[in-house]
Amino acid sequence: MELKIKNASLGYRRKVVLRNIDLELLTGQTTCFIGKNGAGKTTLFKSILGILPLLDGEILLDGKNIAAWNRRRFAQKVAYVPQARSLPFPFTVFEVVLFGRTAHLGAFSSPGKADKLIAEDCLERLQIRYLKDCLFTQISGGEQQLAIVARALAQQPAFLIMDEPTSNLDFGNQIKILNQVNKLKNDSLGILMATHSPDHAFMCDAQVTVIHREGIRKQGNCNQVITGEILREIYDVDVSICRIENRKTCIPLNI
Repeated sequence: MELKIKNASLGYRRKVVLRNIDLELLTGQTTCFIGKNGAGKTTLFKSILGILPLLDGEILLDGKNIAAWNRRRFAQKVAYVPQARSLPFPFTVFEVVLFGRTAHLGAFSSPGKADKLIAEDCLERLQIRYLKDCLFTQISGGEQQLAIVARALAQQPAFLIMDEPTSNLDFGNQIKILNQVNKLKNDSLGILMATHSPDHAFMCDAQVTVIHREGIRKQGNCNQVITGEILREIYDVDVSICRIENRKTCIPLNI
């Protein structure tokens, strides 16, 4: 399946944040979006999600313009993992994951046996079945993030949008989240992930879209796109790209 953004201008009523955006995103791949704070990564995601209306252009899902889609139909194809993980009520982890089935239920329907089995399977895929009966408010930040990812997977989407999924997590939990991202990538799921760490793109062997100066500066495979020159241009820092065993990594210089 393909998610395509065509000649789009994105932003707010009185401010254009991104101009002339053309993107083709496919299931079966992870795409990392990098750029400095305020470059427009979250604006791009909010525009895809319909939170912000397009200022110009269109977004197509398998060739169909999503502008006329209702929220329920859209949620069956695109799921979202936000930065914030707080929930106001002490639901169990299983209940949180089961909320992901809402997109497939009627207005007055309750989750059935099949929905519960899907939620159970999502817990299993994320290796957090042991948290099933725990209160969401009483587990760690990393565990909460995995539960939110499981909730998104319960929607059975074609595309999963993750806005800085490792933010505010310790190093160990960041690696756990990235490991799960790698396991989730398959022919039926495409992952869009905003990150502040170019290393995350290398860890996920991802496609990369560089957001800079109101547009797309460069896009392609991480090994071709992420260079010392690009990182210096975007972040104004000197970085050496080195290979350690089978993967590249970024090492800041002059520290």
